[in-house]
Amino acid sequence: MTTLRETKRISLPLGQATSAGVIEGYASLFGVADTGGDIVMPGAFARTLMKRGAAGVKLLWQHNAAEPIGVWTSLIEDSKGLKAAGHLDLSVARAREALSLIRSGAVDGLSIGFRAKQAAIDKTSGVRRLSEIDLWEISVVTFPMAPQARIDAVKRTPLATTDTQRAMLCRLKAQEASLRLQHRLQSLALRIGC
Repeated sequence: MTTLRETKRISLPLGQATSAGVIEGYASLFGVADTGGDIVMPGAFARTLMKRGAAGVKLLWQHNAAEPIGVWTSLIEDSKGLKAAGHLDLSVARAREALSLIRSGAVDGLSIGFRAKQAAIDKTSGVRRLSEIDLWEISVVTFPMAPQARIDAVKRTPLATTDTQRAMLCRLKAQEASLRLQHRLQSLALRIGC
C-alpha cells in the first residue's frame, strides 16, 4: 500500500468549446494500462466519492495546488471510468487562459492526483492494479499519462439559463426582503401592543 501522493493523466478528445467554461471528460479509465504501468479497477473511486463528493475534489491547472481554476460539479463512476463535469471560474485569469487553450485544442487532458489506498502488483508483468484510490484533485493538463483521459466537451450555458437564474435570484431576493419587512412589522406591532 502506497501513501505517497501520485498523479495519473488521461486523455479524451475535446468536443465543442464555448465561453461558458463548463467542461466534461473522463479523468480515469477502468481496465486500461497507462504509460506508468498502472490499471485503475472499477469501483476504485467509490469510497472517496462517498467521503468527499465532487465538491471535495479540487479542479487544478497542471497539478499545481496554487492554481485552482474552478470546481467539479459531478464525479461519477460508470462502466468506462471516472466521468467528471466541472465549471471553470472565469473570474480567475488562469481559468480564462485554460479555457482558451482548451477551445483551441492546445490542452485537452485530464489527470488525477491521488493516494493509492489498495493496490496489487502483478509480479509477472509489473502492472499495478489500483483497487482503491483516495482522490484529491483532478487537473486540466497538457500531457495525460493515460492517453484516453481527455476533456470531451466544453459546453455553453445557454443565455436563457443564465437569464432564468438571474430572474430566480431577483425573485428570491424580493421574497427575502418581503419576509424581513413582514417580520419587522410584526415585531413593531408586538411592541406597541397591536
